[in-house]
Amino acid sequence: MLQGALGACAGLAFTPLTRRARAVDAIQTTHATDKLAVLSGAGGNVLALSTGDGLVVVDSGAAASSAPLVAALAALPNGAHVHTLFNTHWHLEQIGSNGTLGSAGAHIVAHEKTRQRLAYGYYLPKEDRYQKPVPKEAQPAETFYTTGETKIGGERIEYGYLLEAHTDGDIYVHFRDSNVLAVGDSVSPLRDPELDWFGGGWLGGRVDSLALLLKLGDERTKIVPSYGPVIGRSDVKKEHDMMLKLFERYVELVRKGNGAEDILAAGVIADTGRAWQDPHKFAYDAYKGMWAHHNTLMPDIV
Repeated sequence: MLQGALGACAGLAFTPLTRRARAVDAIQTTHATDKLAVLSGAGGNVLALSTGDGLVVVDSGAAASSAPLVAALAALPNGAHVHTLFNTHWHLEQIGSNGTLGSAGAHIVAHEKTRQRLAYGYYLPKEDRYQKPVPKEAQPAETFYTTGETKIGGERIEYGYLLEAHTDGDIYVHFRDSNVLAVGDSVSPLRDPELDWFGGGWLGGRVDSLALLLKLGDERTKIVPSYGPVIGRSDVKKEHDMMLKLFERYVELVRKGNGAEDILAAGVIADTGRAWQDPHKFAYDAYKGMWAHHNTLMPDIV
């Protein structure tokens, strides 16, 4: 009986450690360069630059994966301290560890629209509820409107606004010396491109943002999206051309009075040659976003 009780206690003591180890193992770490690591499995991709001043991190994953993500970051060279954290936008799978890293001294940088969303909350129409504001330590301490630049640990870092590519607060972060570009959800090689129309994203904004990204890098630039593997400029060009084709067809059909289901039935999305996981959702979101910019659709109507 004593042996059984000791065995049970040992099992209970070991279980949390095992769970913690498995949680850390769920974070996959690959390297875009010798200094830049991509951590996946914690929500959206997290990009981390190792410098002598500490880590420079882009996005912080989902809140449920905060502990294993922080452990995975700490395992990187000079990972004991996160110097700066950039948020590519305000969705929860990109800001989940903001509070943990901010409380530990990370300087959080984002677009001003992202700060507003996180500071005041926002409405989620599909769930018919309001997302509450995040604590002060999880909010960006520094914001900008158009572009910005800094130098940390010898690395030149430029960042800028991607106007309404996915939300109203999208940005890119360009590690110039490493030739690596973090683009958040403005590029989507793995998932269906998502247009958060109620949060400000729409087809026209995505097309313009993709065109801007094509000007930033070269054929050797490594591009890190929120989901999926590291990609290259040709992948961004492919998505740009597809979204431009969709935009032009949407403008034509919406002007003629077609709704989302009509556009879907017309084969507009099927003609892109891309496999879609939920074409109905994309068709609806793109349609709603177009009408949010009716002045673009109908510039000849006062």
